[in-house]
Order: sequence, then structure tokens, then C-alpha cells
Amino acid sequence: MSGQPVSLVSLADEYDGLILDADGVIYRGPQPVAHAIEVLAPIIKAMPWCVLTNNAANAPIVVADKLSELGLQASIQNVVTSPQGAVAYVKSTGVAEGAHVLVVGGAGIEDALRAAGFVPTRDRHDNVVAVVQGFGPAVGWHDLAEASYAIADGAMWVATNLDRNIPTEFGFAPGNGALVGAVAEAVGRRPDAVTGKPEPLLFELAAERMSAGRPLVIGDRIDTDIRGGNRAGMDTLLVLTGVTGRALLQDLQDAPQEDRPTYLAHDLRALQEPAIASRIVGSHEADDTDWLAGIRCTLARAWGD
Repeated sequence: MSGQPVSLVSLADEYDGLILDADGVIYRGPQPVAHAIEVLAPIIKAMPWCVLTNNAANAPIVVADKLSELGLQASIQNVVTSPQGAVAYVKSTGVAEGAHVLVVGGAGIEDALRAAGFVPTRDRHDNVVAVVQGFGPAVGWHDLAEASYAIADGAMWVATNLDRNIPTEFGFAPGNGALVGAVAEAVGRRPDAVTGKPEPLLFELAAERMSAGRPLVIGDRIDTDIRGGNRAGMDTLLVLTGVTGRALLQDLQDAPQEDRPTYLAHDLRALQEPAIASRIVGSHEADDTDWLAGIRCTLARAWGD
């Protein structure tokens, strides 16, 4: 030990807000992630929080209701979705209210478009000026074909995110990135814009909504949650309850700065423990004897911290 006093304040108490991923952090499919609800329920009573999801399948109220059913009292103010970011981008380009926008994905896209004054449609013949593509479990060949035709005819193409897969209770399934790839192959180009994680926009929207000056970002994906939080200038906690497992941690040794989490933990129980227990920088000083402690030490050395 260095002789410096170790704070016994919990990791959660070091920050003034929590920005959490949903899939793989709080729940997987219809089931809660182990320890997530029991840890978060008392914490969110005392501090602002927000769920940040790239999943465009549902409107914010559906996500809020699901969280409430699992034991976290939530409202639409606790949910920021990638369609909200996509719609904000479309609006920023000068597309006028009342314009028709082709939807590929779930009801969350339609909800965000209506809230911004646009008219969502599933028919490319409705004089569409833009295509917003996000995840939806019912997306099929016809939806991808409609998008391809509209884009080829000159419509703006905005993807909510490029997640290659999504965690479910059965394992990993194709995510929006895989479906965007199918359209890209058909039209011969990439989207005009991608607005969800890891772009900083959604993180900034969440912090503004919470009036948080120093929020902690918590996620299970290095390439979206951690990268996005870092790009937004926020501290990040990587938990191993979703996409990132033990094998992927080896890749972190050579990761660029934007992919390096501030903290690394098995699950959300880390929020109840002192920050030093999960912090990668200086983690060799932590009294932690499990295998993840060795990973933290290896990363700290590799990163020169």
C-alpha cells in the first residue's frame, strides 16, 4: 500500500448521476441481470439516473414500464434512446416538420419522429426525405428492401447505431449493425450518419436531462458504452454481465485511449464498494484476490498507469 488513505465512500457516491446501458447491464431479454435490481433500487432513490439504449425497438414508455416491472421505478425521463438521437440529427439538417420519414425498426423510432413533428411511414412511396434505421425484432426482408429503394432514390439515411449483436436470454442475436450492413451491401455505401452510441450525443443528452456535472457511465460493451462515455469526457465502468467476457478483456491491453474503462467489475455490486476496488488505475493497491484483480493489474501496467 502507498500509505495514502483509502476512501470508504462507495463508487456510486463518487458521482452525481448514473448513465446505464440496459441490455446486458440491467436485463437480458425479459430477465434481470444478476444483482442489478437489488443494487440499483436503493441507489436510484438518492441520485439521478438514466438508461441509455441503442435498442430502437420500443418507445421510452415501454422501456420505463419494463424497468418498473423489474423493480426499478422509472419514467420516460429515465430513458434516452438512439432514435431520439437519430431524429435530432435529421432535424439538425434542416428537414422541416411534417416531412415523411421511412422507418426501419421498432416503434421507438416512430415515437421519436412524432415527438419531433415528423410523419413516420413504412412506405417508400410516401414522398420520404429520409430513412431512419434501427433495431426491431420484426424487421424483415421487405423493410430492408424498402429502405434500399428509398436510399437509392436519394433519401437521407440515418442509422441509430451499428451494434453487431444484442444479448438475449438465449445468447447473442444479430443487432442493428448486421441489418445496416445488409442495406449497405444493397446500395453500395454506408449511412449518412450514425447517431447512437458510441457517439457522444446521447451521453450529453442524458447528462443534461439529469443536470449531472459528473456522471458515471456503466455498460457491458467496450465499443459502444465505454468508447461513447470516454468520448463524452465521462468516467466509465465496464461490467462483465453482457457482451464483454473474459476472452475480450485480453484485447484491452492494446486498446486505444477511448476504449479504456476507468473501472472494471464483474457486475453492478461494484457500485456498493469503494471505487478503488474496481478502478484500473492504481488497482494493484486494492485488496482484491479474484481473477479480475489480475486483469486490472495487467491493464494498469500495459497502459502505464
